[in-house]
Amino acid sequence: MTKVVVIGAGQAGLSLVAKLRSKGFGGEITLIGEEPVPPYQRPPLSKGYLLGDMALDRLYLRPESYFEEHQIDLRLGQPVDAIDVEAKTVRLGEDEVPYDHLALTTGSVPRRLPAEIGGKLGGVHTVRTLADIDAMSPGVAEGRRVLIIGGGYIGLEAAAVCAKKGMQVTLVEMADRILQRVACPETSDFFRNLHRANGVDIREGVGLDQLTGEAQVSGAILSDGTELALDMAIIGVGITPATGLADIAGLALENGIKVNAQGRSSDASIWAAGDCASFPYHGVRIRLESVQNAIDQAECVAENILGAEKDYVPAPWFWSDQYDTKLQIAGLNSGYDTVVTRRGEDGAISFWYYRGDTLLAVDAINEARAFMVGKRLLAMGKSPDKNLVADGNTDLKALLKL
Repeated sequence: MTKVVVIGAGQAGLSLVAKLRSKGFGGEITLIGEEPVPPYQRPPLSKGYLLGDMALDRLYLRPESYFEEHQIDLRLGQPVDAIDVEAKTVRLGEDEVPYDHLALTTGSVPRRLPAEIGGKLGGVHTVRTLADIDAMSPGVAEGRRVLIIGGGYIGLEAAAVCAKKGMQVTLVEMADRILQRVACPETSDFFRNLHRANGVDIREGVGLDQLTGEAQVSGAILSDGTELALDMAIIGVGITPATGLADIAGLALENGIKVNAQGRSSDASIWAAGDCASFPYHGVRIRLESVQNAIDQAECVAENILGAEKDYVPAPWFWSDQYDTKLQIAGLNSGYDTVVTRRGEDGAISFWYYRGDTLLAVDAINEARAFMVGKRLLAMGKSPDKNLVADGNTDLKALLKL
């Protein structure tokens, strides 16, 4: 009987094993998770869950009964020690689990501050796991002072929650502007203004020199010499692919676990999907950090384990919720040279990224129609005239028929 082992019980891991069963796979499936809880949603952790608007059981992607009903051997709280590619086994302490196909859906890990600048002090938190949020939650309270390091989406979403909780929020971003790595200046401007309107002190072009305190963080010294008194700090300076097991096993790495278009690694019996995997896309190698990619790529890998020989062709999209504002992103903006602004009703706005006359991506802010039309245009390979996009009188749906 064919044995499939999946390491990483997050969104990608669950999507992979669920797809195997829904496609009629009758072999053995083992899903191994390092965390002691069943697969859960990560995006609501730093939003609804931290705010107290979402109960723990609503985070779970499936009830625990699902795994028994579908004959999935779910092993939780069990970090994998090693992969023996010759013997085709996975070692968990004293136990060895054999596999015919192994899938790595190990996700990513947050970047942390070095201990020498205060990264190990109490009250210094990252935003990644359920345990991270549970540890942070008691300190998120009205009147307390928090420093957020990093002006990407992780940092901005944390800032929004802390501000809504009545905290005194300072956010520092070492780059010239927030969201510099991932968005155009227009999107940065919108969210800078939004956060400042909600009382967040945003400081750009400013980094962190040192967190101070004895056992617990009590202050910070910024790169411009400013000293702040603090009750807690949140680190939002990005994530890195979790490739430790793959590296020890000798798999090829390139900004993650290097896989081909079908999700197969340099070892023919080992696959990878989700945040940890880099794959070919339009002549370059990319790695996508999104729920959509975790699901779609993992499902594609499941089909290929069953022999489909299907290339993964993503249609990237992302989202971010901050206060009552929803940002929806379609496409990848890498290489853009022009941004077209389109204004909608009630403050809705969208930014359309072009390279030459080719549409690359759309940032839609409280503008679901622009997001949906932009996503469909990208899927169809259509690039509407920039002047038509900018004209608020243009019916967006009409762009699909041009």
